[in-house]
Amino acid sequence: MASLARDLLAQDSVSATLARITASATELVEGCDAAGILVLRGREVESLAPTHQLVIDSDRLQQRLGEGPCFDAARTSQGERVFRIADLTDEHQRWPAYAPQARRLGVGSMMGFLLFTDDEDLGALNLYSHRPGAFCEASELAGWLLASHAAVAFSSARTHAQLEQAVATRHLIGEAMGILMGSRHLSEEQAFDVLRRYSQQSNTKLREVARRICEQGALS
Repeated sequence: MASLARDLLAQDSVSATLARITASATELVEGCDAAGILVLRGREVESLAPTHQLVIDSDRLQQRLGEGPCFDAARTSQGERVFRIADLTDEHQRWPAYAPQARRLGVGSMMGFLLFTDDEDLGALNLYSHRPGAFCEASELAGWLLASHAAVAFSSARTHAQLEQAVATRHLIGEAMGILMGSRHLSEEQAFDVLRRYSQQSNTKLREVARRICEQGALS
């Protein structure tokens, strides 16, 4: 786990970090045949770094039906931070629409872990097995440890990506302002005001307006 933690933090992008998390789940957690991270935006489900088509199919099924264990786990106001389902055929009462259809997809047993830090909830790491009863207490402990490291790595990678984007945006806007200042003989404040007004009038993000100026040499 210590080696994994270092490995996760060494990944060079958010997508690479997430892919390493889900791949590690299939490698380290006994009984895990497939893994993925589910993020819920309103009632829209996003499947991140799935290791198998089964994960995508299950996530889509839960979105369509509006029920299911991963859906509940990601919906943190009502969800559990950990769930372990020994046999999905025993859960028809809890998820009457999802359970029988998921069983037909090939889901035998499941586990899920809410990915969270002190500051935010990030989604749910969900583990699947084709076999009922595949996950034991040791599997749950390994999954929980992985999820704890994964949440920190996920949050760190996302923050780093946001900072990189902010720096890139600032550089792009500065370059566009320089072009306007030179071509229209404007002050720095006037050049930024041109960018801002064009952004508002055209309902275009400031970054995209700046990119257009940098690519075309002027506002079209």
